[in-house]
Amino acid sequence: MNKVTVLYDGACPTCIKDRQWYEKLVSIKNSPIIWCDFNCHQELLEKFAISHFAAMTELHLIVDDKQVVKSIAAYILLLEQIIYLKPIAWLMKIPFIYNILQSYYHQRVQKRLKKTGRL
Repeated sequence: MNKVTVLYDGACPTCIKDRQWYEKLVSIKNSPIIWCDFNCHQELLEKFAISHFAAMTELHLIVDDKQVVKSIAAYILLLEQIIYLKPIAWLMKIPFIYNILQSYYHQRVQKRLKKTGRL
């Protein structure tokens, strides 16, 4: 299993709930998942050329300290880490489903950021 650093928005209650939900599903002590609030880890954003706006509007993962994965592809990678959620990740990869999820995801994020006055 690869080391995965999840850049999440610690100022976002929904993002915090998503993190807590995910952590309940995996064994924390054996997990290669590292959670970093990007508001407190600006150096990671700079190192991987991720703007604060991009980090706020899309989930970003850093895999093995090399590769950046974002948006729905990031969610798929996280779901693939949990054996019983792999079938959902597989379905999410189907192009027409992926495209629908991508559009829905971006609409939800924009709505959340506008509602909280951050956009």
